[in-house]
Amino acid sequence: MVQIKTDTSIDAMRETGRVVAQLLAAVRDAAAVGVSLRELDEVAREVLRGAGARSPFLNYRPHFAPTPFPAVICASVNDAIVHGIPTDYRLRDGDLVSIDAGALLDGWAGDSAISFTVGRARPADTRLIATAFEALDAGIAAAVVGNRIGDIAHAIGTVCRTAGYGIPEGFGGHGIGRAMHEDPGVPNEGRPGRGMPLRHGMVLAIEPMLIAGGRDEFHPDRDGWTLRTSDGSRAAHAEHTVAITNDGPRILTAL
Repeated sequence: MVQIKTDTSIDAMRETGRVVAQLLAAVRDAAAVGVSLRELDEVAREVLRGAGARSPFLNYRPHFAPTPFPAVICASVNDAIVHGIPTDYRLRDGDLVSIDAGALLDGWAGDSAISFTVGRARPADTRLIATAFEALDAGIAAAVVGNRIGDIAHAIGTVCRTAGYGIPEGFGGHGIGRAMHEDPGVPNEGRPGRGMPLRHGMVLAIEPMLIAGGRDEFHPDRDGWTLRTSDGSRAAHAEHTVAITNDGPRILTAL
């Protein structure tokens, strides 16, 4: 069931979104050659503690997971698409890193993701990351009253496919509010004019995921969480929490 938020609730979600944005900025600033993923997770924990917020990721256990998630960020490196568990792996020059994070503040959730390169970037990775954010921008631009979920999906998918990238099947965005995952689902590919109509007060986490090799196939890692590209090519992920309003889309997780 889709939960429609009041304007006051959207304002409260914006405050949660600020915490998520600050967390991601701090993690990106700390990411450097030689820094471990576990150290980045600790940076994120410090931001949450300082804001009086909690993590919706920590100890989260959906139906597919063999164990509760042990961290406050997902840290996915190179061929990892999403859900990477922070480990003692130390970043290397040229690594492509995707960080997904959330916060819970005053009963409201926020969710966002960024991708970036550590050290010297490969031109192919720069293009992949730029396209992920272009797809996110296209999805947000389609998130207007009167459109449908399929219009968001079509906008994202068009950018990804035109650039020659794959899209992991079955994974996409979602509604968000009191819980991190709510209805409706927001696919990263679809037909325009189809699906649920967009209404003032809906809040969605829009999150394109791109596979550089152009194929859609992926497989879970041995940890049961991390999803990796089946062809070994690199992946990128971008996400914002966005409110649908009569004045246009409002990004709640921007700095």
